[in-house]
Amino acid sequence: MLRSFRARLTVVAFALLGAACALATADVANPPDMTRAINVSPEIVDRNGHLLRAFLTRDGYWRMKTNARDVSPRYLEILKAYEDKRYDKHFGIDPAAILRAGLQYFAAGHVVSGGSTLTMQVARILEPPRTHGVVTKLFQMLRAVQLEERYSKDEILSFYLTLAPFGGNLEGVRAASLSYFGKNPSQLDLSEAALLVALRNRR
Repeated sequence: MLRSFRARLTVVAFALLGAACALATADVANPPDMTRAINVSPEIVDRNGHLLRAFLTRDGYWRMKTNARDVSPRYLEILKAYEDKRYDKHFGIDPAAILRAGLQYFAAGHVVSGGSTLTMQVARILEPPRTHGVVTKLFQMLRAVQLEERYSKDEILSFYLTLAPFGGNLEGVRAASLSYFGKNPSQLDLSEAALLVALRNRR
């Protein structure tokens, strides 16, 4: 009896080890495509680093590299409060948010709120889906976990701030802030910050 149990335990252990190796191999062989994050607008600045002129990216967007430190803290607070309250704590997926969204869907019969984290949104922006559905959402979850493994929270947030679409060919909060308000996102007041978060969520 004990020998049989040990044999089964050994089989399970090897199976789990094999699955872990397969996942690790798949992770290395199929990393997230960071092309959009790399392809940002060329900029001309003065000796003090102030922007003089920006140019379109090769794919025709105003996509200006933006780090978390370049943005008003109030904008980041509003963004996280609206989009992803547990951003600083989760591993790319927020089980509580997904459960809440699922229960709301089954109760109302339609989507009431999403369960996507900011990391999942970055995954979707980096590789825009051709279809929608459960399989696509699962793929974005896997990509989100990969991003969290490879980058810090600040780096992932910077990807979002650089890539988030704001209508037309505007991408990223810096391009949107300069276009709509004529100022850098570090200078946004409370109402402007709230407006940009709301504007992003209408896309």
